[in-house]
Parts: sequence; C-alpha cells; structure tokens
Amino acid sequence: MVMAAGLGGDTDNGVDNNAGEPAGDPLRLDAAGLVARIRQWGQALGFSAIGVGGTDLSDAEPGLAAWLEAGFHGGMDYMARHGMKRARAAELLPGTLRVISARMDYWPDAAPARAVLDDPARAYVSRYALGRDYHKVLRARLQKLAERIAAETAHQYRVFTDSAPVLEVEHACRNGLGWRGKHTLLLDRAAGSWFFLGEIFTDLPLPLDPPVAPHCGRCTACIDACPTGAIVAPYRVDARRCISYLTIELHGAIPGPLRPLLGNRIYGCDDCQLACPWNRFAGLSCEPDFAPRHGLDGATLAALFAWTAADFAERTAGSPIHRIGHERWLRNLAVALGNAPSTPEVRAALQSRAGDDSALVREHVAWALARHRRNGATAGDGAG
Repeated sequence: MVMAAGLGGDTDNGVDNNAGEPAGDPLRLDAAGLVARIRQWGQALGFSAIGVGGTDLSDAEPGLAAWLEAGFHGGMDYMARHGMKRARAAELLPGTLRVISARMDYWPDAAPARAVLDDPARAYVSRYALGRDYHKVLRARLQKLAERIAAETAHQYRVFTDSAPVLEVEHACRNGLGWRGKHTLLLDRAAGSWFFLGEIFTDLPLPLDPPVAPHCGRCTACIDACPTGAIVAPYRVDARRCISYLTIELHGAIPGPLRPLLGNRIYGCDDCQLACPWNRFAGLSCEPDFAPRHGLDGATLAALFAWTAADFAERTAGSPIHRIGHERWLRNLAVALGNAPSTPEVRAALQSRAGDDSALVREHVAWALARHRRNGATAGDGAG
C-alpha cells in the first residue's frame, strides 16, 4: 500500500489518532490542510459538501442484520448475499482508513412535483431520474477528485456511487453531512434530502469530521405521507411495499393490492421527501446533467405508453430509467393508466397493448382495463 508522504501511517480504522497531539503538530496541520483543499476541489467539481469519517460501522451491523432477517429487502437478493460486507470498508478495499463522503444536489428546475402528482393523467417520475444517470455523473467527478488528491499525495483509493455494497447514508451521517431521517434518507438542515451521495475509500489518515445531531424530533410527516405504508416504523422501510422498489427493483408482477396505491407514479416515488419540512430549504441544482429530458417532468401517461422499444432505448439512453427496460416501463405505465380517469384516450392506450408480446405487460393491461370496467366511465367523458 502506498502511504501519503508526511501524513504518517495511521492503521486504526475509524479512530482519530491525531487526537491528543499538540495543536501545532505538523501531521495535524498537513492533514487538516489537505482536507481543506479536498473541499475546494470538490466544490469546483460540483459537490455541495464533503465530509471525512472512519470505517467502523460495527454498531450498524445488528440493524442491517435484523432488516435482512425480516425480509424487508424483498427480491434484492444481492443485499443478503453481501451481508455485513456493506458495513466493512476494509473488505471492499483492504487498508482503508477513511471514507470521504460527497454530496451533490439534484433538485431540478422541472414541472412542480405536486402538480404532476395531482393530475392523474400525467406520469410522475421521481425527480432524481429526470436527467442524466447520477451514477455516471458522480462517479466521474469522484474519480477526478480522487485523482486530484493522488496528484498531491499518493494514496490507495476506490470510488463508489451506489455501485457497491456500501452503507452510504450511515457513512454520511458519521462524516458530518447530515442525519438519518425517519424515512431512512440523509437530511441536511440547509439542503433537505434532494441530493446524491458518493464515497472515496482511502488509506490517508485524514482528520475526522464530527457527526451532526438529528433534528427530526416528533415529526412523522414522511411516515404519514407514504402512499403504501412502506415506512413501517421510524428509520425502518419495508422495501416490498416501497413504490421505488416496486417500479424499479421488482422484476415480476406488482402485487395486486398495491397497484391502486401507486397512483400515477411510474418510476420511483418522492412523497416522503415532498412531505419533509426540511426540504423547504432545498434550492435548485445548478448541474445541467440533472435537468429534465424529453419532457419527462410532466408527460401524459398515454404518450409514454405509446413509446416503442426503440423509442424507449433512444429517449432513456444515459438515464437511470434505462435500467428497468421497456417491458417494466410498460408494466408501470399500465398500472398508472388503470388508476387514471376512464377517458377514451386512456382506454384506447390500454387497448393498444392488450395483446402485447410480453405476458407481464398483458397481465397489467388486463388488470387496468378490468378496473375501468368496474369503475365505469367518468361522467362527461363521452364514453359508452
């Protein structure tokens, strides 16, 4: 392992070995100065905050184990396969001493989220997914940041952006970037929760940032707002009921009892964040990559349901939506169309795919059409 010249050889994971040293110690001054420069470099790369923490997450392991044991990860089998590796940085990069957490804000200048949710004929796409895939954006910027650090002081590192078994929120909490809200997302008093997280694992013995005290108090707005009751207790989410899981991670059929609860949400869900009082302080992102593409911030369900496989591939290229594929895209839209007002346009859209090649799509279209037949046409739509 290459250690940083002038930064010592700290080998204690998660412990600040600079504690107790004289205030003028050269090691402390060099390390603190490097962290200050890392923050400057990060800001220049578009990161809104940088925090440094240790690697010891052993006290988070019992909660992770209990969550997996309860089956709350649903069909995300990789969560169980990785097990406690998520809490053990040295298993991902041997010799890791510090985790540098980075935050990048993404709240876009888009059609108002609540207005789209309140219009059942329009499709709601989670605000994080309206632009370019954040994995691509953050990973490239983190790589540049890690390389910039390496140019000043050689270090062994690895970058992560929701791309490996890492407890990102747990690290960010301990690294001073915020606190875990009752919806399990990270919260910051000045930025709410509309941001992405990424990490650099490094063998540099950098000084630690202090954690932030939580500020949720007795508020339960996020729990009360969840359309499917997926936040089963404060700080505990059952992914099997979460709309983000159902529309993105789930590969098969969406459970029938939950379909009406999805409303017009076709990719992800933001309700817990929209309800959070801290998000009133969040500002618009200045990152062009997160600006809405192809009108996805307010398109109609019928228009998106008409996309061919080629349309989907072209219009979601470079987007996080691309990963679910055209079949699941149509599955999600069929459910939303089943929840929409029974207009001729909606029923015609569903009928157009009643004989789709995909059994998964046909099943959800049949459910939607049956729902319209049961509910009957809305008054004044001219339907027979």
